Amino acid sequence: MKKRQKKSWYYVLAVVLLALAGYHGYQKNSFYKSAYNDELPARKSQDEGKEYQSTGDASLLDVKLPQRLDNQTVRYKAITVYFNKYYRVPNCVAYELTSTMTSMADSKDAENRADYKFERDHNVKGCPDWWEYKESGYTRGHMAPAMDMRWNKTAMEQCFLMTNICPQLDEMNDGEWRHVEEAVHKWSRTAGRLIIFTGPIFSDKLERIGKYDDIAVPESFFKVIYSPKQNRAIAFVMENKKMPNSWTNYATTIDKVEALTGYDFLAALEDKVEDVIESKENIKDWPAYYPRR
Repeated sequence: MKKRQKKSWYYVLAVVLLALAGYHGYQKNSFYKSAYNDELPARKSQDEGKEYQSTGDASLLDVKLPQRLDNQTVRYKAITVYFNKYYRVPNCVAYELTSTMTSMADSKDAENRADYKFERDHNVKGCPDWWEYKESGYTRGHMAPAMDMRWNKTAMEQCFLMTNICPQLDEMNDGEWRHVEEAVHKWSRTAGRLIIFTGPIFSDKLERIGKYDDIAVPESFFKVIYSPKQNRAIAFVMENKKMPNSWTNYATTIDKVEALTGYDFLAALEDKVEDVIESKENIKDWPAYYPRR
């Protein structure tokens, strides 16, 4: 009788332990499910939050480039870089930004930009070193901004790789261009998920900087933003100089950016849908954002 009771006690204990393990697994899976679907607020755990993964079809990040254009595609944790070894800057940088990512990036536990330094990616041919921009008159301008990557340590480290950098005049980088970046950051909260493309536009008369004068200086920059949930898009083009007007005045269509660059964005969409989205521009369709001056 005592042996039977002892076996029963072990059985009950085993059931309880299995139940607790199952509950823990459910809690963990629930977090990842909520983060993946972006329907529920993510838990504030630093460790779990930093393992946030893509929320949708990664093919939306694909960009079709002209065949004549030199390119090496590098897929980092949070950004996709299309790098040009002859210009020594990216052709384009693509990434997604969700409301969950933004919440984590804005939290008190987010990564601190001051802890990160610009680094060369030695695995990418033509990638410059950080010091090659020194005394050039240009800042190291992030294509995927650091404010959008603060949700994850690896994302921040890779954001500071020179494959994500272009020469930008400080008056542009810290002016109306920054206001566009801040607007996109805010828009992701209401849109749920944004697909973002950023890159340089070059003129025929190419200025170059660096120790060997081989880093191309863009004449202008573009930013393309697509909201899958609202099925709408908007784009911006700004010259690489101090812009005299408010950032909203530089809104344009994706069609215009494609005409300037020869790139094909959102090719993963059905042609009829893509044609409609890329031909429209209405800044009033996007939530109002008033930057601090």
